Amino acid sequence: MSAALGARLATAAGLIAALLAALFFLPRSALAAVAACVALLGGWEWARLCGFPRVASQAYAVAAALCVAGLAWTGAGRAALVIGAAFWLAVAPLWLWRGVKAAHRPLLAAAGLAVLVPAALALTLLSPLQALLALMLTWIADTAAYFAGSRFGRRKLAPTISPGKTWEGVFGALGASLAYGAACAALVPQLRAGISGAGWAVYGAAIVLLCVASVIGDLFESAAKRQASVKDSGNLLPGHGGVLDRIDSATAVLPLAAVLWPYVGLGR
Repeated sequence: MSAALGARLATAAGLIAALLAALFFLPRSALAAVAACVALLGGWEWARLCGFPRVASQAYAVAAALCVAGLAWTGAGRAALVIGAAFWLAVAPLWLWRGVKAAHRPLLAAAGLAVLVPAALALTLLSPLQALLALMLTWIADTAAYFAGSRFGRRKLAPTISPGKTWEGVFGALGASLAYGAACAALVPQLRAGISGAGWAVYGAAIVLLCVASVIGDLFESAAKRQASVKDSGNLLPGHGGVLDRIDSATAVLPLAAVLWPYVGLGR
């Protein structure tokens, strides 16, 4: 095993362990503080991608964290979830289609709050099980896309944004996500009891939407990095790059999952 791969695996294992501990053992107030810290770190990296100087990047990061803390404390976070879901379903795909350019940096800076704040709030508003199921879908979709794309990839998905991504990888991610969704429906009691009849079509559509959102989240962060002419959003995480490099798909999936779960038998 190479040193780089070892560092990557060790970092991933540590992050997953920390996430599980935070989700299942911290009280909601402490979890909100953790989510605000993630938004702080992500906000710093996003501001740097937007070309902000150091002091302005610090102010942007603090603003992102305060938005999370304030919305979590006031209980007004659910409106932010809807805004986040709408951003990923409507705004981000259109923006990617038209191209994310350096000239868009003022808009990109504003979009950063729609990327970071709803996702962080979703962690505090979802139950531990809901959050974990959504995050596992992003990991499975990402892994399946990588292996399917490596083995069968021929048609480029977005060559000007991320040349390594292919349509075959997307189809692999969709297939793996639907298989994962079927397994969850069979094994998770809340889902098994809550889905019946036409509910299966709604559930399947939700899984497809979440998978597509994970791809869009990955592509949007890649586009933000490309307009900044950088490979990674930062260097905080050994073997992975920055915080944004690890949460890109999750920023899209978490708010959308929070909006969709009550309609597919996984409400509180």
